[in-house]
Amino acid sequence: MEAILADDKTKPHIELGVYQRPDVDQRVTASEIIAGVLSLVWLVMTAGYFLIVDGGAAQTSFDSIRFVMILIAIFMPVAMIWVGALAVRASTTMRDESRRLQTAISAMRQSYLAQQHNNPANSSVEKKLEEIAAAQRKTESTLATFTSVRPSAAPAEDRLAIPSPMRMDEQASLALGTPSEALAPPLSVADFIKALNFPETAEDKEGFRALRRALSDHKVSQLVHAAQDILTLLSQDGIYMDDLTPDRARPEVWRKFAKGVRGSAVAPLGGVRDRSSLALAAARMKQDAIFRDAVHHFLRKFDKTLAEFEDTASDEEISALSNTRTARAFMLLGRVTGTFD
Repeated sequence: MEAILADDKTKPHIELGVYQRPDVDQRVTASEIIAGVLSLVWLVMTAGYFLIVDGGAAQTSFDSIRFVMILIAIFMPVAMIWVGALAVRASTTMRDESRRLQTAISAMRQSYLAQQHNNPANSSVEKKLEEIAAAQRKTESTLATFTSVRPSAAPAEDRLAIPSPMRMDEQASLALGTPSEALAPPLSVADFIKALNFPETAEDKEGFRALRRALSDHKVSQLVHAAQDILTLLSQDGIYMDDLTPDRARPEVWRKFAKGVRGSAVAPLGGVRDRSSLALAAARMKQDAIFRDAVHHFLRKFDKTLAEFEDTASDEEISALSNTRTARAFMLLGRVTGTFD
């Protein structure tokens, strides 16, 4: 029993990972022994001086100043010796406390790691965060590979020519040495509209197919890239097109804007009423030069493409175009920049 108790006394003062202050060590240290010896030597030397050397001088009266000076000469060095000894002891005690504290912290860390390893339920939050981060990286990778995916051969029923002057002009100017992209089948109106809305989810195969076909068209791909850049920049401020529910403008208003009409006649195109989105976009327009350049580039590309699309598009197709994410971004940024004024 005594052996067990003796063994327990030698263990660190750690229980359940909690640091406990050890009892104060009352042992006399070497520094205190040296201080005692030096104090004794000094007292003997001063006593010998005042008794032997200075003892022969006769004193006719008591001199208080001389008495105080003698006391200071005797006890001041002794006090300094013991101040040094106590400082050495305090330093040693602090080193011991620091060592014990490091031991306690190491024990707590080992206990925490062992608990996490033995109980996976405690790390469920970390796993959830890792899954969310992985999903976000997957989405970013998907967006980044839009332009690097090779377009697959489209079914025969999808090869519907869009009756647009921009395609007819390209076909009329074909000559020897024309790149293979110019020989691709014309982009259909349905694919054009679906591409400007971007894929709904990672499993939206039709959306990705339409996007690949749109990227194979030189002029439409410029608008798609500009829209993708602006949607990415807006998302950095927490502005997402799915959260916007703008007032729907009639197709004839869009036609007027495409023909160059400005002012109150096309004011309904600025139907975005979300104040926070408008405020955030307007603030970034003033502060971020890169964002401002991207916005103006996107507005120019959308305006030019809309002017070409409107010539042959039906009212239903213009209405479908106005409900895409790209059109919503155009309505938001057009109102911020005063395009519809």
